[in-house]
Amino acid sequence: MQAKAVAKTVRIAPRKVRLVVDLIRGKNVGEAIAILRHTQRSASPVVEKVLKSAIANAEHNYEMDTDNLVVSEAYVNEGVTLKRFRPRAQGRASKINKRTSHITVVVTEKKEG
Repeated sequence: MQAKAVAKTVRIAPRKVRLVVDLIRGKNVGEAIAILRHTQRSASPVVEKVLKSAIANAEHNYEMDTDNLVVSEAYVNEGVTLKRFRPRAQGRASKINKRTSHITVVVTEKKEG
């Protein structure tokens, strides 16, 4: 049995979020939250919120024991890109891509024994 949570269109570039998500993949849930609390990255509060949502889904929807949960999957996909323009010298303009992310965290119960 697995429970998952998804945060869509988060306004942080996927490349930056992947650095944080790679830290918690495969870890115990308590350890993963501790890692996210002490990580000095802008994406860590967002990933922590998604992880807590996945834990709540596991507890409420599937009656799993929160002490035995493990982050089995955690991945980031690219969302829509907001396209903006910045004025430059001599009447030119350059394009700025403001990237967004779709963050997915899946938790499963650890096998006993």
